[in-house]
Amino acid sequence: MPNPRPVCFMIMPYGTKKTDAPVGQGLAEIDFDALWDRALRPAIEAMGYEPVRADQDIGALIIHEMLERLYFSDLVLADMTIPNGNVYYEVGIRHACQNVGCVLLAAEGSKQLFDVAQMRTVLYPLAVSKVDDEAAKPIRAAVLAKVPALAAGRSPMYEVLFGYPTSVDPNRASVMRAQLESLAQLQGKMSAIRLAPAASRDGLIAELLTSYASGPIPAPVAHALLKLFENLGAWQKIVDLVSRLPEQVANDTKVLELLNLARSKLGNHLDAIGALEVLIQRFGATSEREGLLGGRYKKLYSAAEGADKNRHLQQAIKHYELGMMQDLNDYFPSSNLPRLYRARGAPGDLAKATGVATVVYYACERAKRRNASDEWLRPTLLGAAFDAGDVDAALSLLAEIEQEGAAAWRLATTVDDLEFSLQYVTDGAKRTALADIVKRLRGLL
Repeated sequence: MPNPRPVCFMIMPYGTKKTDAPVGQGLAEIDFDALWDRALRPAIEAMGYEPVRADQDIGALIIHEMLERLYFSDLVLADMTIPNGNVYYEVGIRHACQNVGCVLLAAEGSKQLFDVAQMRTVLYPLAVSKVDDEAAKPIRAAVLAKVPALAAGRSPMYEVLFGYPTSVDPNRASVMRAQLESLAQLQGKMSAIRLAPAASRDGLIAELLTSYASGPIPAPVAHALLKLFENLGAWQKIVDLVSRLPEQVANDTKVLELLNLARSKLGNHLDAIGALEVLIQRFGATSEREGLLGGRYKKLYSAAEGADKNRHLQQAIKHYELGMMQDLNDYFPSSNLPRLYRARGAPGDLAKATGVATVVYYACERAKRRNASDEWLRPTLLGAAFDAGDVDAALSLLAEIEQEGAAAWRLATTVDDLEFSLQYVTDGAKRTALADIVKRLRGLL
């Protein structure tokens, strides 16, 4: 009797799934069944493996069966093209339980939840949502060319922890415990800074930074400090800290976005605009980057007069629109548009303002139902209430703000926008009531 072929267990979504790719930066949806049938399954067979996919069982693949297959399969391939929770979980299990034999796949141009480029990822071309025979050829070629050589690559767990799983050096545990204790101390100091009176924060921050004066600031510490400074509105401290960071950390796209926001908050709007445009040219547009550009032009618009004022208004609207179309679920760019449309007053702008306000409302509702932790969700809801001239909603939110405090609602950066929207409330009684709410909000700052 011939020996059975080795088994390749394929971890991937099935059916047609949306990708949430930004407009112009990938496919809106992918038929993973067609991808499997025409490209991945034939490629696995051509490599000499028996292809198995979780959804092919007659019954549901319950947890213990899935764990057994992840452990015993000779090769595991995982498609990371979209952020599917099951796929990520199963990859983690395989990495922990087997030394070799796990290779990640992803469509070219897709974005993963974390950097898997260093984790033996095979990129394949995917030009159509439903893979046909012609589109399958280059996919099969990419898998056949790269997977066999990577299948013997070691799992990250086995690479990082020498002796894993039974003979890990106990000295490593001591080192890790020291790192965790250091991180706990950092987080404790950051909590003290957040809770301290504003007048005491600068001294506490200076004391904290002194402890990192003798060497480079580790990346996790840098990101934690940058987030702290952003939440505190300490924009100059962000600029100063980035100048001290190692080049690899300072050039991270999220750090660059925050740096240019900080520059603009300090009045360097034109420098921030130029840097953001370069960022988009190098790494592509995102809703965040286009929204930041729109915000810089909005600041210029607010301070300008004459022809410059109109030019900056047009640019603000342009980039906020581009940001909105990148991701309708990101309410940051779209939430700024209704007031700017009304300020421009071109034919059709009132209808646009109403339509976009609906987009903002449902994006915020979606975020609430998903228990989003975004600190801008509540301020955006407050702005939407003012844009709609909804006094009852604004009063209800005011009660929450008085209970939770101005900082949680970002009043320092949003109250001017609320006052700006008042001039477009046509009902006099509503405008008066909303103006009184703004006065009470300013009293909380």
